[in-house]
Amino acid sequence: MDVVSDAISAVRNGQPSSNRLRVGGSWCTRLAPYEGAGFHVVLAGGCWLVPETGGEPVTLGAGDVVLLPHGVGHVLADSPGDTARAVPFEEMRRPAEGGDGREVELLCGKYRLDRSRTHPLMAELPEVVHLPNRVGRHPELRSAVDLLANELDERRPGSCLALPHLLDLLLIYMVRAWMSEAETGSWPSVLNDPVTTAALRALHSDPAAPWTNDRLAAAAGVSRATLARRFTALVGRAPMAYLTWWRLTLAATRLRDTDASLTTVAREAGYGSPYALSHAFSREFGVTPGKYRVEAGSS
Repeated sequence: MDVVSDAISAVRNGQPSSNRLRVGGSWCTRLAPYEGAGFHVVLAGGCWLVPETGGEPVTLGAGDVVLLPHGVGHVLADSPGDTARAVPFEEMRRPAEGGDGREVELLCGKYRLDRSRTHPLMAELPEVVHLPNRVGRHPELRSAVDLLANELDERRPGSCLALPHLLDLLLIYMVRAWMSEAETGSWPSVLNDPVTTAALRALHSDPAAPWTNDRLAAAAGVSRATLARRFTALVGRAPMAYLTWWRLTLAATRLRDTDASLTTVAREAGYGSPYALSHAFSREFGVTPGKYRVEAGSS
């Protein structure tokens, strides 16, 4: 696994959901804050997105994609003016009657995310990631949008299976596109540094291995001192501190998503015994692995 895949997999929980919205004329709808990530794909026409946190309104055109990675509440409307007229999104899931011919069609959806273990790469995404439809930019994202538009007809054979997988693919492409254009944030820089990237790829490929600073430096092809300096400066944690955090994050994911025994979870996370895992896990999460599993199962 690579860092981006792992960062997404660690927080993804359940399947994404989506709804098709087709409106015309004067309209305004509010989407409440959500414990996950929201997204919109403009299939036809154009509209405005107004974040409820005070951010600047964003104009969206046909083919544009927008990701709201922290689930911020927002308004979609024909104009950015009076958002007090907004009605709940649930009341907008039907074509508007009449109108002035300026029809807008969007695919609106949500990803379920477990924010208790958010990878720092995901945490530093801005509240609104706007990816305009520009010729020659992010061809894989454009292809995913085209495929999504073709799969929205539920009468097509296999569409019920294809659509959630395409939505998962869309999330990866949105994060990739942001990283390629980001002017802020440390993780685009982290993954552009060959030494740090090599070390992270090694840790993520085999987190249970008996890593040491010397062994990891050899995998990255640099001295121990060089690795420690560059990794810590870019990632914000020393290599072994990052490895400990990532191992416990993986253990938490296994506890949440599977019924694997604590012995198995400990072994897969690189801990020699359930006791060693339980001690480290309690220190990181404030609860024992058993209690964490029960609480995750009831949420």
